[in-house]
Parts: sequence; structure tokens; C-alpha cells
Amino acid sequence: MSTQPVNVVGGRLRGAASIGVDAFAATVGTGLLAPMSPRRAVRVGRVISRFGLTLASAAEMSAIRFPTRAGIVDDGGSLTYAELRDVSVAVATVLHEEHGVREGARLGVLCRNHRDFVIASVAGSRLGADLVLLSTDLGVVSLGQVLHRERVDVVVLDEEFIDLRDRAGTGGPWVTGPELRTLAAGKTASTLSPPGSRGRLVVLTSGTTGVPKGAPRGAGELRMGLPVTSLLAALRLRSGQPMVIQPPLFHGFGLGFLAAALTLGCPAILARRLDGQHALELVDRHRATVLACVPVLLHRIMAVPPELRTRYEISSLRAVVSGGAPLRPALAHAVMAEYGDVLFDLYGTTEAGWATLATPDDLRAAPGTVGRPAHGIRIAVLDSAGDPLPPDVPGEIYIGSRLSFRGYTGGGSKRVVRGLMSTGDVGWLDTQGRLFVAGRADEMVVSGGENVYPQEVEDALAEHPAVADVAVVGVPDPEFGQRLAARVVRKDQVTADELRAHVAGVLGRHKVPRDVEFVDALPRTSTGKARRPTAAVRSAGSGPA
Repeated sequence: MSTQPVNVVGGRLRGAASIGVDAFAATVGTGLLAPMSPRRAVRVGRVISRFGLTLASAAEMSAIRFPTRAGIVDDGGSLTYAELRDVSVAVATVLHEEHGVREGARLGVLCRNHRDFVIASVAGSRLGADLVLLSTDLGVVSLGQVLHRERVDVVVLDEEFIDLRDRAGTGGPWVTGPELRTLAAGKTASTLSPPGSRGRLVVLTSGTTGVPKGAPRGAGELRMGLPVTSLLAALRLRSGQPMVIQPPLFHGFGLGFLAAALTLGCPAILARRLDGQHALELVDRHRATVLACVPVLLHRIMAVPPELRTRYEISSLRAVVSGGAPLRPALAHAVMAEYGDVLFDLYGTTEAGWATLATPDDLRAAPGTVGRPAHGIRIAVLDSAGDPLPPDVPGEIYIGSRLSFRGYTGGGSKRVVRGLMSTGDVGWLDTQGRLFVAGRADEMVVSGGENVYPQEVEDALAEHPAVADVAVVGVPDPEFGQRLAARVVRKDQVTADELRAHVAGVLGRHKVPRDVEFVDALPRTSTGKARRPTAAVRSAGSGPA
């Protein structure tokens, strides 16, 4: 038997008793289990019995424990937890009486980050409905296909998406959040019976091409499991401390932080759209301790002129949590140089859930890492036959976690090997058990027999001081099969040849993009992922020099 170390690590699994102690300690540290009066304890127990561990129960329990504390703060003002509970109950009544939403129905939510998303989701959860969280990036054709596939009965939407309602031509009744709240204003306390079963959450995959798939999760999967409690402990989250949540709530990253805020009784600070200066202003105004964001927002924060950045007092921040898209090492270094050791990088997938967390120490010691697995999670890097690879050897990343889903709503699933689920990403583990992600397996470019991942070329180009943003893709080539093509947004003058020379110096000549096109901006999804070009850009050296 070979004694060569293999590329499989676990999240410090030391036995059930030790794990239980760790989970309990982490939960206590958040303030979630702070003492409460016997009367409130009885009421909280009754809520869990009625609704299980769901968005509805999280909001209800915080309304019992912290009725006057701000629950949702958005562009329209704030709602206390008691007000959030009351309006959610009233909206649930309207959805049930006017639109027939009940246990087992499918409620679509097409809203940006503000109170109507939260109210509709909590109301649907109270009714035992399946919540289908719809991406605001969807075009009319893709939206229609998703609504048909998921058999959505009713859609709650923002007014800005009414034209999609008129053009989609599918789905059940569509009602805006303001319409619902207006109808709910006249409702008295709901007499609805608790649902007999808990609804599911259907989160759409966040790929940049094709129609997103639906990844369902049962309500029980929101429980405070080991990965969640270890995340709370690592990020030093505490009950009552404000969180600015920028990732879209329809995405697993944003939704997870919303669920954490509701569970801990923290004010969730939301905005329909958030740029760099606005994010700093919100942290300053609300003395936020957590900023959850995608890397694009960090880039925009660092693009705010220094004389403006220094106007904002953000020393309250304990954790800036990046996720949803790759965090480039150069950006991580710039953020920590400016704001200190508060930056964390979260890695996971819609299908497998959260998997690893890179701490500030990790990001400094091993630039580009996405960290180590949490308690209760295993990470493996496997070859095409499903066998573990040695440290520092790239292969496909697999995750073993109780947070993993059980298959797409339209059928099919991810490959599973010995209880580990494929992420579709390629990467490696170093000798310290830290994970690195090279990119998507299906984005690998084979040029002249060499394997290249666009993400590593993007990272190299992003390190050049004249590059503001970049996306790299493989395009067909009659001689080499494929070649690398880069689209670059400049913040200073630089030529295509200078950029090629920079990449050659960092990665080697076989990873130099032959085509370089200069553009004014790059299209991105709401989670910050680049919409990679599918057609060849102009030939090498094109664009102004």
C-alpha cells in the first residue's frame, strides 16, 4: 500500500462528543442561547414545534425575543422584528385567501434586496409553500422556462419587473410587493393553521450560460449544523450586531446571511443596488460589524478615491466576507492593506453548500487560497477515476457535507464518489490542507497540448497596475485547437504586448493570451461572475494601444 499522502482533508473531525462541544460553544458565543424568561422560552419552543427551523420560525423567534430591535433596514427605512412578524403574517393571509397559496404550493420571489423579498419569503414559509427564489438576472425566455419547469403558482415581484410578467406568458398570478402590503394593511391577526409540513427552498444555480437549474433543499436543512456554527464562530458573529448584506438574497450566499441575521436577531442592512461608496456609508451609519459582499463590491470600494474612503468610520467591522465569485489575490491584499485583518473568503456551491473559509491569516500566508473545510465537511481532490491525488496536484474538487442537495428539480444531480459530491471545479490542496481553486472544469482551455484555466490568467492580468478588470476565455483556433482571448478594462495606458509580457513573466509563455481586446466595461451577473464571451474577440493587439 502506498504511503504517499493523498488530497483528502476533513474539517477537524475528532469524534461526536468533541464535535458536539465545539458546536455548542460556537452557538453560545453568538448569543443565540442567551437566557430568556420562562414565558418567552415557552413561546419560542411553540414556534419551533409549529414551523420547524425555517425562515418563518427564525423571524418569529426574534420577534418574541427582540420585538423592538431593528430587523430589516432598507432604502425605505426600517422594520422592527415585531413589525416584520406582523406584516409577514398579514401578507401570508392575503396570499392564502386571495391567491390560494397553501402547503405544497410554489411561490416564486422575484425581488431585489429589500423588505419585500424578506416579507414574501417569510410569509410563504409560514404557509408551508415551496419558495422558488428567482434570479433578477433572468431574461424573459429563461424566466419563462424556469417558471414552467418549477411549476410556480404565484410570483411576488418588484415593480421594475412587471414588463417580464407581461412578456413571460407563463406562471400563475403575479403580484407586486407594494400591492401585497397594501392589501395586508387591512388584515387582522391571521387565523391560519400551522402547515402540516415545511416547504422547500429552491435556489437556482448561478452559472453564466444556459438556463439555471433548480437546487431544492428541505426546511430541515436550515438547521444550525456544524458547518454553520463553525462559520458563525470564525466570523465572530454576535446577536444584535448589524450586518450589511450585499449579495442577492436569491443566491445561497446572500440567503445564508439573511437566515443568520434573522436567527441571531441581527439588523439586516439591505439595498436594492450597492456601489462602493454607498457600502462604506451604510457600514458607517449603522456601525455594522459584518459586510457580506461579492468581490466586485470590494473592487468598487477600493476604486473610491482615498480622500472619500477616509471620510467613513468603519472601525466597527469585524468581518468582511467575500463569496459568490473568485477573490483575486491582488484585491485581497489591497483590502487588507487598507482595512486590516478583517477579510474572509467563503467558498462553496449551490449544490453542496458552504465548504471552506479562508481567514485573514490564510489569505496572507497562501494568496489565492479559499481556506480550509469547516467542522463536519470533507474536501477531496480526485482524478478522473475518482481516486485521491497527492497534495499540490490539480484535480476535480469534491465536497462531503450534510448541506449537499439531493438532486435538481428537473432531474439529474452531481457526480457522487464515496459520499463526496463533485463541485465541477478544478483545484488542489496544499500540504497544510488549504484549498485552491483553478477554475471550472468545463472552462479549461487546451492550447497546443497545454492545459490552461482562464481564472489563473485573469488573476495574473489583474495584478498589472494598469488593469481595472479582465475576463479570459478559450476560443477556437485552427492551428492549436484553442487559444486564450482576454477582454481588458484599463485604468491606465497599457498595450496588448505589455500585458502579454506581464503574463509570460508570471505564468510562462504557454499561458499568454494571443488575443487582447480593450473594452470599457465587462458584463457581470448580480453575484459578480463575469459573463465570459463565447465568440472570439478581435485579433491580438486590436484595440487602442
